Amino acid sequence: MGNPFDLSGRKAVVTGANTGIGQGIAVALARAGADVALVGRSTASDTQSLIEREGRKAIQIRADLSSIAPTGDVVAQAIDALGRIDILVNNAGIIRRADALDFSEEDWDAVVDTNLKVLFFLTQAVGRHMVGWASQSGERGKIVNIASMLTFQGGIRVPSYTASKSGVGGLTKLLANEWAAKGINVNAIAPGYIATNNTAALQADENRNRQIMERIPEGRWGDPADIGGAAVFLASRAADYVQGHILAVDGGWLAR
Repeated sequence: MGNPFDLSGRKAVVTGANTGIGQGIAVALARAGADVALVGRSTASDTQSLIEREGRKAIQIRADLSSIAPTGDVVAQAIDALGRIDILVNNAGIIRRADALDFSEEDWDAVVDTNLKVLFFLTQAVGRHMVGWASQSGERGKIVNIASMLTFQGGIRVPSYTASKSGVGGLTKLLANEWAAKGINVNAIAPGYIATNNTAALQADENRNRQIMERIPEGRWGDPADIGGAAVFLASRAADYVQGHILAVDGGWLAR
């Protein structure tokens, strides 16, 4: 069977791959051998360059994933450029912060639409494609959702984010239940505190940074490459018998 983590010849779609965790995942998949379609509203030229340095193919698909409108076109473009989709990583997401007593319907809808509704309908479109080739080839499609520590915890001042990421966890299990027998693995990763541009303010806040570090048994912030390694595992043959699992990559935060 060879190396079970080898993704040579596999074709992946990663949303929100322009920077941070999405970039770390896309580059890790490429290093394992996959070609990657980078989907998002912002340019992902840096990620594309990093992938091409690995000798893999990368294409950019510009799409605003705040609504389901572009999902069909995203899938069509990816198939046209790559031939088929073997791996889907649903990383794109947003967050809005306010006390629950003051939280607006606009912020609720924006977050739940992007983080949960669009994730489902994009996955549905890719799933229909995967079921078609999996039934003929005997190979397996791999779907990896990006959940959160707030899939397990409540958090504060992020009601729509907590609701959406809790929904991602439940949806991951439901799709695994429905699609396992159809040749598709559906799992999720719940990242801990990862050092990215999005968390720069937290890292720079001396008191908050100290509080975070004191709770993480590993004693450090995570790196996007830490999430990339988990994504390679879940996207590979090594995870063929892993279904409906939410893998916390958090340095031990949830165990504390």
